[in-house]
Amino acid sequence: MIVKKPELNLKKQGGLKFVKLNERLYTYLSDCRSKTGDKVLDALRAETVRKLPDFAQMQIGRDQGTFMTMLVAATGAKNAIEIGTFTGYSAICIARGLPATGRLLCLDISEEWTNMARKYWAKAGVDQKIELRLGPAVESLEEMGPKPVFDFAFIDAHKPEYDDYYERLLPLMRPQSLILFDNMLWGGRLGKPGPIKHENGRAIDKLNRKLARDPRVESVLLSLGDGIHACRVLPGPGRAG
Repeated sequence: MIVKKPELNLKKQGGLKFVKLNERLYTYLSDCRSKTGDKVLDALRAETVRKLPDFAQMQIGRDQGTFMTMLVAATGAKNAIEIGTFTGYSAICIARGLPATGRLLCLDISEEWTNMARKYWAKAGVDQKIELRLGPAVESLEEMGPKPVFDFAFIDAHKPEYDDYYERLLPLMRPQSLILFDNMLWGGRLGKPGPIKHENGRAIDKLNRKLARDPRVESVLLSLGDGIHACRVLPGPGRAG
């Protein structure tokens, strides 16, 4: 009997090791997680696809949502912020990881999209944990005081402004807090030779490389969904360690 080896990409030169995802494998990994078949999240996803078919891909994946809920809970985060809320899927996942007294601040510019979010926050029973502020995120961040207040941040908004969000958000993050950036593999189009023509791709690539070198954080770029760049905020001048 011949046993086939797993679909593993292992290059002898460099020792690169990764599994290429396809629809079958992604469905499998999505099924092999806690609390599959969540009625509220599934209904929100379905309504978003039905009413906003041209934008529905902006929702995070089911596996990303479960991962963030676990991450928020495991780190003991009490105060979180989300930049880019869309129809509220990721906000529900973050809020579920917070304690009963935890708080999530959501920044977005669309009243239409966040009206759908509000409806599902109530259905999920997390609406009392969430505050929504409408308006440009950069302006909202500038209006906040300089004292660190957040333990967890998720950024999933206008790509060319990612670095602006980061620089304004970093002073508001407590030491050892986490910042997650979404879409940091830009649909798999990064890492190719030659210049990047689209401004979104250029902004994401520049920030990925900046985060890897930034002494203020410890970072890792993960191939989860469309790429999550996770950063741990390090103690530094003006920060309690």
